[in-house]
Amino acid sequence: MGSGTELGRVRGLGSSKEGAHHWWHQRLTAAANLVLMLWFLASMARLPAHDFAALQLWLSSAWVAVPMALLVISVFYHFRLGLQVLIEDYVHGAGRYAWMLVLNFFVVALGATALFAILKIAFTAQTGAAS
Repeated sequence: MGSGTELGRVRGLGSSKEGAHHWWHQRLTAAANLVLMLWFLASMARLPAHDFAALQLWLSSAWVAVPMALLVISVFYHFRLGLQVLIEDYVHGAGRYAWMLVLNFFVVALGATALFAILKIAFTAQTGAAS
């Protein structure tokens, strides 16, 4: 027989009680990343120009800013999940907690910066002709 209780094996939980939950989130964010990156690449390919003004006008639309924010959230969450597994598997001792703290601060700081940039452009871009 395997390790754990009968109920734990039925629920798909290992000794850490995370099991299928963590695995499922990785798969969901991977699928979201795929769909949102395909949208991003198709949107970029359809732009008439790739200069700052064109991208600013493009990102000022809510139809663009919302999927872009979702893409940033999904990518950074997926990044965190993947590195969490790496840290849990290969870092042992007290350093594990320090690395998890660094990872969490890093992901939150960069994700918040990216979201701030998207929202700043979306809310402050001029939608009309240049003045």
